[in-house]
Amino acid sequence: MIKHAIILAAGRGTRLMPLTKKIPKAMVKIKNQTLILNGIKKIQKYIDNIHITVGYKGSVIAKHVIRNNVRSVINTNNKGNAWWIFNFPFNLINEPIFVLTCDNITNIDFSLIEKDYKKKGSPECFLIPVNPVKNLEGDFIHKKKNIVTNLSRKIKSNIYCSGIQVVNPYKINKLIKKTEDFNKVWKQLMLKKKLKVSDVIPKQWFAIDNLKQLKMYKKKLLLK
Repeated sequence: MIKHAIILAAGRGTRLMPLTKKIPKAMVKIKNQTLILNGIKKIQKYIDNIHITVGYKGSVIAKHVIRNNVRSVINTNNKGNAWWIFNFPFNLINEPIFVLTCDNITNIDFSLIEKDYKKKGSPECFLIPVNPVKNLEGDFIHKKKNIVTNLSRKIKSNIYCSGIQVVNPYKINKLIKKTEDFNKVWKQLMLKKKLKVSDVIPKQWFAIDNLKQLKMYKKKLLLK
């Protein structure tokens, strides 16, 4: 059973201004609760150890999540989104970790993904794809069998890179050079044919990265 999950919540959220002038992106509210708490509550049903990366206004997020039994809060201010993989203590963890972003709103079948991860050989990095959603930007995933061959914003395919993945930090450290950027992690792994993609696609997925998407999601809630 996968025992760790990390939610990336260090981004400034400039495209959500002026909302994020006073609060970090992770604290934007949907359904009367924050984006970050929405993610934590869904994960806690399946995974014991939840870690949060913070940056912009990190103390605000830390105070908010510490009351909700997260295992650790990691300050990654002025660091890239993959920095934590190559630094203590995560660089020593030789087991899979679920990685999510705070702006992902989705229903994930963790047990199905875990089974598929093991079936695919417990790779260093395992992308969880989603079906493309109109007006949501994303990298299209191109693959040969389950090995990712390209990630592209321009060349279309039937699946998106969602920001959800399973990584083994220890294995990644043994295989590629240090970097703070997930795009560079993926590129290095693709060169070695070590980046894989799951066959499991979440039934529902949405991401809030700007004000237009926030309005779209709130409209969807009203229509339900």
